[in-house]
Amino acid sequence: MPNATDDSIIMNRRNIHPRLLDLKYGLEKGDITRRQFLRYVSLLGCSTAASTGLIQVLRPRKAQAVAYGGKLKVSGILTGIKHPAQAKWLSPSQIFRHISEYLTFTDVDNITRPYLLQNWEADEELLTWTLHLRKGIFFNNADEMTADDVVFSFKQWLDRDIGSPMAAILGGYLDPTGIEKVNRYQVRLHLNRPEIAVPEHLFYYPAVILNHRTFEGNFLEAPHGTGPFRLETFEEGKRCTLKKRMAYWQPGLPFLNEIEFVDLGFNTAKRVKALQAGKIDVADLSGSDELDAFQKMNSDSHIRIEPVATAQVNVLRMRVDRDPWQDNRVRTALKLCQHREKILLLAGMKQGHLGQDCHVFPGHPEYCQTPAIKFDPRKAKSILMAAGYSDGLDVTLTIGDNRPDIQRYAEILKNDAAEAGFRIIIDKISEKHYRQSFTKIDFGITPWPHRPLGTMVLTMAYTADTEGVPTALNETRWVDEEFSELLAQANATLDRKERRRLFCKLQEIQTERGSIGIAWWQNRWTGVLKKVQGLKTHPSGYLLLDRVWVRKT
Repeated sequence: MPNATDDSIIMNRRNIHPRLLDLKYGLEKGDITRRQFLRYVSLLGCSTAASTGLIQVLRPRKAQAVAYGGKLKVSGILTGIKHPAQAKWLSPSQIFRHISEYLTFTDVDNITRPYLLQNWEADEELLTWTLHLRKGIFFNNADEMTADDVVFSFKQWLDRDIGSPMAAILGGYLDPTGIEKVNRYQVRLHLNRPEIAVPEHLFYYPAVILNHRTFEGNFLEAPHGTGPFRLETFEEGKRCTLKKRMAYWQPGLPFLNEIEFVDLGFNTAKRVKALQAGKIDVADLSGSDELDAFQKMNSDSHIRIEPVATAQVNVLRMRVDRDPWQDNRVRTALKLCQHREKILLLAGMKQGHLGQDCHVFPGHPEYCQTPAIKFDPRKAKSILMAAGYSDGLDVTLTIGDNRPDIQRYAEILKNDAAEAGFRIIIDKISEKHYRQSFTKIDFGITPWPHRPLGTMVLTMAYTADTEGVPTALNETRWVDEEFSELLAQANATLDRKERRRLFCKLQEIQTERGSIGIAWWQNRWTGVLKKVQGLKTHPSGYLLLDRVWVRKT
């Protein structure tokens, strides 16, 4: 039974959200797991230390002896991006992340916690978010980080002229006028609509906090951040050197003295060969064919592979504003032609989990368990005939040419869908061209990165703006009124049981009348030499090297 005295103490604490009691009872009754408890407690802005004080669910980690000093060499992509907020893909942020930092931090377990923030508070309507900054954090030029830097950074993200991906993420619910400096260490966000994913959005890779006193558009000229390393040298397309910062706000970190990023391009084999030859210590696989790299590294006794399950996925997508994909019967028939077990085995090399034609990963906290979808080409043929295609249907499937897993996926689908009457022609175009034009393609397979919450990707990719225009990343143009209404409710719902109920319906709608097929969710890996210690692969592909150290041989 819950302890009434303890509960009274909890409720009397300042800045403790009333729903913490519901979570506490749920954990005690076994309704939620320890991980789910931490996930929701963090969402409500309660730090890990505070949640431990409320309920003893955390066990202290064993202290591990580390070796300070040393140098780490990492493969990287060194582009000339000067404004961190303008990074439109992951690789450029691997450098910035170690010099500047984020207000929040989503760990490898998919739990988001305060970072540069001490904590946050959200009202019951999720319309007002109050951000409390940690005090005593300084940039590497000795300026203290304050609310002015946070307000400045938010306005940089939302400035349409800068063109940050953050504008697409935050702009749907936050205007620059909704950012209020309350005092030196407090910022309040007044949202236009309820949004539950604010903490996760603040760890999106372009969202590092900038020094408002020195930043004038070129971070390479004034690389002033709060992070554990400082920029020593940067040569575009060649190498970059980071040196340990001695006055870092987290005592004892970082362990390394130096990190050197070496640009080895996008070629997967080149990165793996460099790792095997000992020319680098860590192979960053973002932007490459990770599955191919896994196969090459898995048999090398000098390399350790750090795996993690993710929401990274190759999405089979159909534009519903063009024939024949306007007809949901045609879409349904095609999706039934996915032999998921075969695709996972032959295209995914058994490195992942089966999908169910809705863009919600089993590791998302909102995920609703649903039955597996069976491969059924006979049923697909019957549905296709009912749609008016008794003689079958010719379609062109467009894919990028640099992803063997996608090419194998396409070939398997082509062969298995033939029995249902689909005659698929595979059109390979350059990977660069596909990335530039993926929203214009009728029928294709698009790689999507990991997102920590189901609401994030559903809002980004399967909704429209207030005027009914599909969002910029809605590559299929699928907009469903009932789906959008339920998603808006989910974005505004803190109650975990109600949120799960909404997602059961959302997943059902997208599976039954949506515009995508998802055959499997992909694992991802980082390859490291065995002397490298403390590195864990992040589901989003973020390199996190402040706690990495090199074992002396």
